Amino acid sequence: MKTNEEKIHVLNKLVAHYGHQNWWEDNNRLSDWVSMILIQQTTEKNAKRALANLTPYLTVDGLVNIGIKELEELVYPAGFYKQKSKYIKALIHWFVSHGDSFVKFHLYSTEELRKELLKIKGVGSETADAMLLYIFERNVFIADLYARRLFTRLGLGEYKTYEQMRGEFMPIVKDIPHKLCKEWHAVIDVHGKHYGKNKGMEESWLLGSKSSGDS
Repeated sequence: MKTNEEKIHVLNKLVAHYGHQNWWEDNNRLSDWVSMILIQQTTEKNAKRALANLTPYLTVDGLVNIGIKELEELVYPAGFYKQKSKYIKALIHWFVSHGDSFVKFHLYSTEELRKELLKIKGVGSETADAMLLYIFERNVFIADLYARRLFTRLGLGEYKTYEQMRGEFMPIVKDIPHKLCKEWHAVIDVHGKHYGKNKGMEESWLLGSKSSGDS
């Protein structure tokens, strides 16, 4: 297992190369939250179409009171519309049952809050961590497929499962600025999408042997 310093070096090189990504920063936090359900197993374009349909309902009362059939029609462009409509309902009902306020969650530790989120139908490990990072502003490492493949390719570990990599990287993100934690996740995914289009992409610059301009 390589040192934390080597991993931090790679992450910071990615940020320097790709720059700020402005992910999940809608003024309406519910909009970002619902988007994390809509984006599951679909494209960003389709998720945005569904989110646009939902815009008039993106309040707590709006999402509580909308009928399930109408919700399904609006969610339809994102695919799996029946399941995702149930997940959105489960999410908002969970929120209401916890007091309909983000302030209360300041009392929860990050791992306690994660356990609560994982109880919500449709929220798995990766989605829970995205919610922690972008909705509840907690420093967590999202060990998605892009991250696991990247660090494995670079020889910085062999990451076969989500929880394995998350556990190893959580100490790294513990004390960094929250903004940087969000940037690390975003640029990993941006880089992963570029690599997916060009699997011959040169990546040695991430380890310091070449400048980012060589990528």
